[in-house]
Amino acid sequence: MRRALALAERAGAAGEVPVGALVVRDGELLAEAGNAPIASCDPTAHAEIVALRSAAQAQSNYRLPGATLYVTLEPCTMCVGAMIHARLARVVYAAAEPRAGALHSQLQLADCQHYNHRLQVASGLEAEASAALLQNFFRARRQRS
Repeated sequence: MRRALALAERAGAAGEVPVGALVVRDGELLAEAGNAPIASCDPTAHAEIVALRSAAQAQSNYRLPGATLYVTLEPCTMCVGAMIHARLARVVYAAAEPRAGALHSQLQLADCQHYNHRLQVASGLEAEASAALLQNFFRARRQRS
C-alpha cells in the first residue's frame, strides 16, 4: 500500500485527485498507476482502471485471476465493475470513500449475489495516510479557489 500511496502523491502533484493503485499476483507487480482522468481527458482513467488495463495488456489476457488490486481509496461503482469483469481475486483499499464508495460506504457491490464472480475485500491498510493525503489535496485546492 505504501507504493500505492507514492503513486497517489505523484498523481496529486500532477493536479489529479491523489489516488494510486497497483495489481499484484503471486508476489509479482503486474501494473501500477495513479489517477489520470484530467491529463488523459478520459473520465474512466481512475487509477484502478488504468492499472487493470496495464496489467491485462502485460498478461495478454483481460482476466486477472488470482490477482489483488491495492488502491488508496475505496473504489467507485465503475471500478468495482471492472474488477469483477477482470475476475480479480481480491481488492485491498486504504481509506473509505463515504460519498461514492461502492464496496462498503454507499454500496456493497462485492456482496451482490447476482454477479458470477466473488471479489474478496479488505480495507483500512494505511487508511490514515491515504485520508490525510486526500484531505490535504482538497484543502489546498479550496485555498487556491
